[in-house]
Amino acid sequence: MVAKNSAWYDSMYNNRALVPDFATHFSRWIEGAQSARASLKGQLDIVYGDGPNETLDIFPAKKPNAPVFFFIHGGYWRSLDKSDHSFVAPALHDMDVCVVVVNYALCPGTDELPVTIPDIAVQMTKALAWTWRNIAQYGGNPKNVIVGGHSAGGHLAAMLLACDWKAVDKSMPKHWIQKALSISGLYDLTPLRKTPFLQESLNLTAAHARMASPALWPRPKQGILYTVAGGDESPEFLRHNRLIQHVWGPKTVPVCEALIGLNHFSIVTDLTKRGTRLNALMKQLIQA
Repeated sequence: MVAKNSAWYDSMYNNRALVPDFATHFSRWIEGAQSARASLKGQLDIVYGDGPNETLDIFPAKKPNAPVFFFIHGGYWRSLDKSDHSFVAPALHDMDVCVVVVNYALCPGTDELPVTIPDIAVQMTKALAWTWRNIAQYGGNPKNVIVGGHSAGGHLAAMLLACDWKAVDKSMPKHWIQKALSISGLYDLTPLRKTPFLQESLNLTAAHARMASPALWPRPKQGILYTVAGGDESPEFLRHNRLIQHVWGPKTVPVCEALIGLNHFSIVTDLTKRGTRLNALMKQLIQA
């Protein structure tokens, strides 16, 4: 039996070490993002709040009253940017979807304004409340919003499915978000407290790990979550993928798949490719 020491946790969760050519994936994302912003002429850097990094980009659909896909980027809550992820928009635009790509403050923040994972989750509720109130101006249907994300963003998407929206804004339906897509998401954050390379930036306390772990919450009363991971991801990421379906059940998590031949970074690119399983699942969820 393998000892679960510090080195083991790093080996399970350090995706850049697990995928040596990760920089090549990032370069492709950035190139695709630049192309998307040029071709789709989105509305960029719209402010949704007065906190750090509280901005979002919108790529309107070709038709009015379109479904909305709200995408949250990954980066272990501590890196990357929405501008790196505009590349997800063209494939969704082809499905007549209005796309929102959102930013958030990054851990650890500053001494004057520290940032925790629960803080980021609150920012996402602010961004979605803004979307509820304003997306119709951009051709989106506020009653048909799908939340999706990759890695840290997948974790946040699962959290948002379980949100009581009345507590955020009384004008919103209590169970507003009904559909979520989590790509390589993490659902129990307690192992990250034992993962050395994340400690300095996340400053993850036991209380915050419990607070922000969807797998430790009751099953959402409404809505569905599709959860996927790359078949080549670490055993821990594959465990998380199965865990949320085990805890929330197949009614809430009807899709739980490990996609063969994909790693933690190539899986996001597959989202954008017509004919792939993930692209088909995204379309299926949008039409559900």
